[in-house]
Amino acid sequence: MVPNTVRVAVGILGNAASMLLYAAPILTFRKVVRKGKVEEFSCVPYILALFNCLLYTWYGLPVVSSGWENFPVSTINVLGIILEITFISIYIWFAPRDKKRFALKMVAPVLTFFGLTAFLSIFLFHTHHMRKVFVGSIGFVASISMYSSPMVAAKQVITTKSVEFMPFYLSLFSFLSSGLWMIYGLLGRDLFIATPNFIGCPMGMLQLVLYCIYRRSDEATDAKLHVIDQESGLKVPVTMHQQEITGTKPEKQDC
Repeated sequence: MVPNTVRVAVGILGNAASMLLYAAPILTFRKVVRKGKVEEFSCVPYILALFNCLLYTWYGLPVVSSGWENFPVSTINVLGIILEITFISIYIWFAPRDKKRFALKMVAPVLTFFGLTAFLSIFLFHTHHMRKVFVGSIGFVASISMYSSPMVAAKQVITTKSVEFMPFYLSLFSFLSSGLWMIYGLLGRDLFIATPNFIGCPMGMLQLVLYCIYRRSDEATDAKLHVIDQESGLKVPVTMHQQEITGTKPEKQDC
């Protein structure tokens, strides 16, 4: 009874961390809405996160799992579905035409593949164990893809030496969430929950390390720009005669 209580408590903490993870892009999309453009932000992490949320919502329901043993998994992923659909919709609305097409080409197969997975899990497999193995295996691949997708942003950070397009809170909550769900899966001996998060945890840590390294680079660049601005301010050309500045009248020159 005690281990189950501990598992439920870890599941609640995992829900809280995941809620912060799924809500972290709100700051990013506020910037997108304010500027009216998506700039260099990628839609890939949000589409993969949607796929992951769809699969693990289905995985946690009694159709696949035995009873409500994985109820915390379903509840948080339902919230994730709502948020990811919102983010993707905003992205598509403000993205240029080529990025709109790319996003829609990714979303359509994701929804189709999830529908096919749900259909096959119901009609092809007739025990909870086999359904968990089937859906969990696909969910494992989806989770690895979701945790790996920020590596695209990490590559951009290394190339540009700027963390502008890799939000700090997204990396932090990704690390915390994957760590807690890894513990939750180990306590319940559920490898389909523990294993992908075991891989996601070091990936989140790597993103945080990159952020710390290149954040300093950003700060140094900002400091240099500030100094240049100050120096430029000291070198503003004076357009008025010195006499006009001091309030004295110009002296007449002899012809």
